[in-house]
Amino acid sequence: MDVPKFVGMEISKTNNVLKRKCRDTELSREIEEVTGKSGWIIGYLAENDDKDIFQRDIEERFSVRRSTVSSMLKLMEKKGLITRESVNFDARLKKLVLTPKAREMHCRMLEQLTMTEKKLKRDISDEELKVFFEVLEKIRKNAE
Repeated sequence: MDVPKFVGMEISKTNNVLKRKCRDTELSREIEEVTGKSGWIIGYLAENDDKDIFQRDIEERFSVRRSTVSSMLKLMEKKGLITRESVNFDARLKKLVLTPKAREMHCRMLEQLTMTEKKLKRDISDEELKVFFEVLEKIRKNAE
């Protein structure tokens, strides 16, 4: 008798495997201070290096509450990953700026991400990936 598979369970199991693999990398051990969301923030700031990014932009981009973002940014600042700099057009606003330490981490994280993606996509055709992402998007919308 075939045991039925549940979409949510399979996604959860896959997520657990991916998290374990990411934690087991040499890079992960070296940069333990960068938790998941901090890593995403570093990536977002790096990708938008030509723009002034403020706390409210992080809140909107990642759909996270102000208090949560505030705590995360304070911790990132304490760890030397970001600085907050005044802007000349509004004394109340402080733009978020990556430190050299965070920029180096970002480069290394991108290298790791590229290697991981290559491994995950091995033996999967472009058409299969297209269908996978379409189905995953539908699952996400259905879950909302």
